[in-house]
Amino acid sequence: MDESRWRQLMLALEFPLCLETYQQLVNAYNQSHRFYHTKEHISAMLRHVDLISEKLERPFLVELAIWFHDAIYKPFSKTNERDSAQWLTDFMKSNNASKDFIDYSFQLIMATTHNGDLSENDEKYLVDIDLSIFGSSEEVYREYELNVRKEYRWIPWFLFKKNRRKLLESFSNTDFFYNTEYFRSKYEKTARKNLLMAIKRLK
Repeated sequence: MDESRWRQLMLALEFPLCLETYQQLVNAYNQSHRFYHTKEHISAMLRHVDLISEKLERPFLVELAIWFHDAIYKPFSKTNERDSAQWLTDFMKSNNASKDFIDYSFQLIMATTHNGDLSENDEKYLVDIDLSIFGSSEEVYREYELNVRKEYRWIPWFLFKKNRRKLLESFSNTDFFYNTEYFRSKYEKTARKNLLMAIKRLK
């Protein structure tokens, strides 16, 4: 999530450099209540984009959506994704982006709510990138779960455990965890294993 990458993206989109917005995003991802949804999460997602850019239809818009998709992150809120998407919309409008680009980018971020069918190729890849942590090593995945718990530490354990297990079970009760063949071939087996172990611990 370095400044040089932001500059390159702005040039590719034919936007001004918008360094003030860059700093606002950095500040947002550095907020003290974040333990997983940090700039490290964004950087990890951007590294995935570098590996699959040729598979994306609009790679620059996918990258821009990644920068903004968790920009608004309030544990008490149920509208984080929509609020983040709105920030991106306002940013793009201020830089005279086309309505097509704006609508496309908005839908990309809304896909990361993980509660609807995905029809667009870029949406599928973005969601898989966002969930790539599930396909990591057992040690890294356990750290992820611990960090998510820290972000919701104000919720009583019994209630957090119930809601978290419900979410993970909704992921496990699908034919495929990942939406694309690329991520299935690389991470599906490990993701399933991590899911089952996490659900077992929560029981």
